[in-house]
Parts: sequence; structure tokens; C-alpha cells
Amino acid sequence: MLSPVKSTKIYEIVIEQIKEIVKRGELKSGDKLPSERDLCEKLEVSRASVREALKSLQMLGLIESKHGEGNFINENFENSLLEPLSIVFLLLGSKSEDVLELRKIIEPETAAIAAKNITDEQLIELKEIMDELNNNSDIEACAILDKKFHYKIAQATGNHLISTIMFSISSLVEKYIENSKVHTINKIPVKNHHEEIWRALKDHDSNAASIAAQKHLELNHIV
Repeated sequence: MLSPVKSTKIYEIVIEQIKEIVKRGELKSGDKLPSERDLCEKLEVSRASVREALKSLQMLGLIESKHGEGNFINENFENSLLEPLSIVFLLLGSKSEDVLELRKIIEPETAAIAAKNITDEQLIELKEIMDELNNNSDIEACAILDKKFHYKIAQATGNHLISTIMFSISSLVEKYIENSKVHTINKIPVKNHHEEIWRALKDHDSNAASIAAQKHLELNHIV
């Protein structure tokens, strides 16, 4: 059965071409893209189309433009616009239960993997975040630190896909923690749970880390 043919703008084709080059491994993080003139010649498109494509890729966080140097594949995606999932959920009016269910799927296994790979330096950083959180009474500050604590665990997995996913939903997690008021209602249990998670990570005990993370999230469900 025939389907209607959708018109595709030239700059969208340019975007797909550049993405394909990245997929094939011909361009990696930090690599410089060909100049606008070279892209125009190789893709046989106008400079306006190339510029529109580069602008879109920059907004997506795939590339960064360095004044006087050119365009490069982004090296640090955490500092780019990489929160579309959070934005979509916030616009759709996501429920707290949805956020919690998502966290229950991701975080226990994340903690288990982190327990295998976490370094001494990361343990120290995690401990510092935890201590700062325990000594803070401001709800908004606690939400930010709590989010940072769990994101640091994701980074400790050494798996960039996991840490990127956690970063992309970080705004959701922060807003959820803040709305739950868990740091005013259950401050002591939260403190104890974070310490349990940290000790399991320190012992490189994957099972204990997963259980502690799950236990922590169950506390959030009670709030």
C-alpha cells in the first residue's frame, strides 16, 4: 500500500548525513567537523542549508561551535541541552508516581553496577555530598544535593549511557524530591539510607547496594 511522501527540508538531510558519519565512527567526541565550504561541496547543498543544520545540531547538543576554530563534536554532553525527556514530562504534567516508577527501574541496578566500578576518589566525592546533604535543612538545597548524590552514583558505573540517561531526567528527580518533602518528613531515615548505599558501594557489594537503593526508593513511596 502506498503512503504519502513527506517533504524533507534540505537541512534535515544534512543533519542525517552528519549523524550517520558519527554513527559510523568517522567522527568522534572532540573531532572537528569539515568546514562549511567543504560540507557544501561534499553534500552538494547551499551554505544556508549547512548553517541551518549546524545550528540545529548545536541546539541538540551534538556539536559545539568554537569562535575562530570551527565546529566540533561535543565532548561534554552534560553541559549541553540534554534534558529533552525532563522537559517533555514537565510539559505533559508527569505524575510523581511515574517518576518514582522510573527511578525504581533504573537506580537499584545502577547502584549494583556502581558498586563494582566505583573508585576511591568517587567514594570520597560521594561522601562529601552526603555529609553536606545531612547538614542542610533547606528543602531546595537538599533536593539539589540529593539529585547530585544519585547522579554521582550513575557516573560511578563507568557506563556513559546510564549516566546520560540519569542526567537527562535529573530535573524530574530534583522536582520530585522537592515536592515529596522527604527531607523534612523523613530526614533521619533518608540519612540512614544514603549511608547504607554508600557503605555498600565502599564494600563493592553489588547486592547490598541494589537492596539499599530499592529500600530508599520505597521510603519515597511512603511520603
